[in-house]
Amino acid sequence: MNATAYLDSPLGLLSLTGSDAGLSAVSFHHTEGHSPTGFGAVPVCLREGYRQLQAYFGRELRAFNLTYAPDFGTDFQRQVWQALTGIAYGRTASYLDVAKLLNNPKSVRAVGAANGQNPLAIVWPCHRVVGADGSLTGYAGGMHRKKWLLEFEQPVRQGGLFG
Repeated sequence: MNATAYLDSPLGLLSLTGSDAGLSAVSFHHTEGHSPTGFGAVPVCLREGYRQLQAYFGRELRAFNLTYAPDFGTDFQRQVWQALTGIAYGRTASYLDVAKLLNNPKSVRAVGAANGQNPLAIVWPCHRVVGADGSLTGYAGGMHRKKWLLEFEQPVRQGGLFG
């Protein structure tokens, strides 16, 4: 049986869904009526995912290490989602890069479609996939969130030494 918890993030409320089998979804929550779940009230099966997302937003975690159990997905979609985990924090890849990684460079559009169906936002970093020219392209969570995530993951750049 799936359990749900809600995490307050800089991007708004996130809903986490999963079971003892693993985390099945992380999504941006767009409806009213829910408030963040205090850690003590988070179902046991979601605590590690909740903790790791908190650490990510606290700049203490760059790579997630969780057990996943998505509720849907074709073999191809799952291959794309697995490939997303290889795009390192602070980096981006194009849809063509992902298609080539899957040894199928003609599958660029299918990679884009699979990317858009990613059930584990942020955790499987589909926000790191950009157009071949480096431009920001669609994001199920909204372009403002994609831009925020990419900027958040960039290393802090020091300005002038004295100001």
